[in-house]
Amino acid sequence: MTLQEVLSALEDDQDDVLGIYIEPPESNVLSDKDSAEEDGGGFIDNLSGRQLRAGAEISSKEYAALQNFRNLNITAAEIKFFLGILILSGYNNVPSKRDYWDSSGDLRNEFVVNAIRRDRFLQIFRFLHCTNNCQPHAEDKMWKLRPIMNMLKNRFLAMFCPEEHLDFDECMIEYFGRHPCKQFLRGKPIGFGHKVWSLNTTAGYLVNFDVYQGRNPASNSEYEKMVGKCAASLLQMLDEIPQEKKNLAYKLYFDNLFTGFELLKELRSRGYGATGTIRENRIPKDCPIIPSNEIRNKQRGFYDQCLSKEDGILLVKWVDNSTVRMATTCHSIQPVAPVRRFSRAEMRNVRIPRPSVISEYNCYMGGMDENVSYYRIGIRGKKWWWCIFTWLVDMSLNNAWVLHKKSGKTLSQYSFVVASSKCI
Repeated sequence: MTLQEVLSALEDDQDDVLGIYIEPPESNVLSDKDSAEEDGGGFIDNLSGRQLRAGAEISSKEYAALQNFRNLNITAAEIKFFLGILILSGYNNVPSKRDYWDSSGDLRNEFVVNAIRRDRFLQIFRFLHCTNNCQPHAEDKMWKLRPIMNMLKNRFLAMFCPEEHLDFDECMIEYFGRHPCKQFLRGKPIGFGHKVWSLNTTAGYLVNFDVYQGRNPASNSEYEKMVGKCAASLLQMLDEIPQEKKNLAYKLYFDNLFTGFELLKELRSRGYGATGTIRENRIPKDCPIIPSNEIRNKQRGFYDQCLSKEDGILLVKWVDNSTVRMATTCHSIQPVAPVRRFSRAEMRNVRIPRPSVISEYNCYMGGMDENVSYYRIGIRGKKWWWCIFTWLVDMSLNNAWVLHKKSGKTLSQYSFVVASSKCI
């Protein structure tokens, strides 16, 4: 295209243009007379005729263009091949991503070789981006992934089949580099990485999620004042559930990081039941329940309970290896069922009583971390957001498998992952 043709094509839409590269004008034309009025300057109309006839090329606002790689012409089919290889790396991992194209034969994968060339895969891997780098969002530390995160959140919520029991928990995405959002959680299988608030079903379907970044620009300040910063994310995720799926009387489960009387009362006002472990300092001092420093000396299996008169919240303390403190608005003590524990004093398994609320919590409090850990994408990258991107792909695959099972199919998770990598 000539510069004149390029300018004509861009008269209506210039939003995606980073720049225009102009070839040297014709050397055999000596006239430099402008095509505009003599008193004007600095506009397109001031270009000379030979400049307008020169060849030109549009550079779009893409990451590859910023790296002086133009005209990559990546197709949708190549992106599908790229994602399929990522999924394949979850069950067929090799020391390096280049080894799938290894010529020696011991690591070579014909499925990958026949799908896409190695250099093309590495080119997509290098230039893959989810948003425009020229338009950063200073307040949102996750702005590089925000478009795909919002898209997947909407898809997960739209495909969510309402279930009575939901749990709200935190999961970790492994990351050892430098980033202001990196967290350390003692006692977690993954200690270092990005923390994610997740709302899940009992089967492991991820309903909604949010990557923790400290001060979240999208957080609700009213919720934070009411129930605290951590529990405010749960209320926001419940607000985002489609209206036609809010009518079910959900029962929610969470750990002591979130549990507080204000949260339990707010959930009950919305028609939801709630159960969670609770910290000792969040129990009202006037509550007539045995303090933890006294109940820990009781016999294993001993439990105490009290009902908050003002709030109607049931508090339960149960002695196991340590003292378990529980608060609930939807469960009770009865029936008390026996549970097997190993007794060091008697050197044998014994049965001790366990309140029903403890059994219900253990049954429905869980997550999708175990499912994802089996076939997590094995290809690693150096960009800080790459681990979150691959986690999003893993979660999409996990949700698809859960929905596959709910439809009545019996395909195992491994078979589903293998079939998905080949279908893409």
